[in-house]
Amino acid sequence: MSKKAKSYLGTGILTFISIWWVMPVLIVLFNSFKSKVWISQEPFTLPNVDNFIGLENYQEAITSYDLLKAVGWTVFITVGSVLVILICTSMCAWFITRVTNRITKSIYILCVFSMVVPFQMVMFTLSKIANILGLVTPWGIIIIYLGFGAGLAVFMFCGFVKSIPIEIEEAAMIDGCTPLQTFFKIVLPIMKPTYISVGILETMWIWNDFLLPYLVLDLNRFKTLSIAIQYMKGSYGRVDMGAIMASLILAVIPVIVFYLSAQKYIIKGVAAGAVKG
Repeated sequence: MSKKAKSYLGTGILTFISIWWVMPVLIVLFNSFKSKVWISQEPFTLPNVDNFIGLENYQEAITSYDLLKAVGWTVFITVGSVLVILICTSMCAWFITRVTNRITKSIYILCVFSMVVPFQMVMFTLSKIANILGLVTPWGIIIIYLGFGAGLAVFMFCGFVKSIPIEIEEAAMIDGCTPLQTFFKIVLPIMKPTYISVGILETMWIWNDFLLPYLVLDLNRFKTLSIAIQYMKGSYGRVDMGAIMASLILAVIPVIVFYLSAQKYIIKGVAAGAVKG
């Protein structure tokens, strides 16, 4: 087989896999414009004159289930958690990389070890502790996300900091910069590729997370988008499929657009962190 034929074959296989991968999202998108009866009876048909109802499912999801409030809390938790994770873990990684002793080595090992601990092992204990400490609010869960997101972030930041010549920092300190000024004025701008990469990964995780908010938050007052969709199931097994389909699209589209617009930075950030990781 010639190289050209192999190229066409590979392209065809990858195209088929891509379409198959996107198909569930397209099915949800098509069903979000169909009436509830048609969603249940013929979920795989395209919208047509008989079943097309426009934006009624979206209007019902927003008005009947208070979806905008859930979106607001989800945005607040996601943005707040990602910012806290980025600032705290990058400073931690810079410190434990530049200050080499037993304590910093132990901190690094603990951060890496936290990546392999299954969440199911600690979720019941976490729920109890969160209730005791009053971390059942969107402000409190940001602290919890910092703990669970620190492992990957510190690991990636440490790999990148090792690739930064220490002479740059020494020159800044000779010019009179304090350690904090050195970090924020010198190190942080250099770490931009990894900042973007870690930010994208953490955003996708926190935005789509269901289990942690469900265990921690006071659901009578605060619901994230994923929890609000789950609550669209009524009593006696009744399910509002139209509102659920519309809500899923509203939940999925922002993160897909965000990822597609910034996916190139993930590869740059991982590659940059792997230079001396």
